Amino acid sequence: MDRRQKKTRDAIFAAFQTLLEQKQYSAITVQEIIDEANIGRSTFYAHFETKDDLLHCLCGDIFHHVFTQLLPQEEDTPDIRNLELKLGHILYHLKACRVNLGSILAADSDGLFMAHLKGHMAELFSRYAALFPREVPEDFLVRYLTGSFAETVRWWVARDMAEAPETVARHYTRLLRG
Repeated sequence: MDRRQKKTRDAIFAAFQTLLEQKQYSAITVQEIIDEANIGRSTFYAHFETKDDLLHCLCGDIFHHVFTQLLPQEEDTPDIRNLELKLGHILYHLKACRVNLGSILAADSDGLFMAHLKGHMAELFSRYAALFPREVPEDFLVRYLTGSFAETVRWWVARDMAEAPETVARHYTRLLRG
C-alpha cells in the first residue's frame, strides 16, 4: 500500500472511530463515514466493500496490535503467572481502545469483535493447556477458557473498565487455580 492509500485508509478509520464515539455501530451509515473522512464514495469502496468489512478490518488491526506486542518474559515459560501477565497485557491494550469497544460491544457488531477475540484467545490458551488437568480434553479446555475470558471482557467493558487490567487478570487466574 502506498503512502497515499495508507493516508486515505487512516482517514476512513479515524472517521469511523469518531462516529463510534458518537453513536452505535448499527446507526452509522457509509455516507456518514464518507462525509466525516472527506472522501468520495468510490474511494471508500476502493478500500472496503461494506461497513462490516471496515469493522472487520478495525477489529483485525486492534487484535493484530494486541497479540503481536508480546512481553518477552511472557513467552519464556507457560506457567499461570505468565498467563496472568499476558491477560493483563491484552486487557491494557483493550482499555486503550475503550471508546470503540463500548460502541462495538453495545451494538449488533459485538459478534464480529468477539469472534476475533475468541480466535486469538484460543491460540493463546492452547499454549497454556499443559497447566491444566490432563483428563480434560484440550479442545474442551480451550473453548472453556476462551468463552469465560470473552465473558470476562464483556463484564469489564460493561463496568466501564473500572478495575485495573492486572486486577481483572488476577481475578481470572485465581478462578483457574481453584
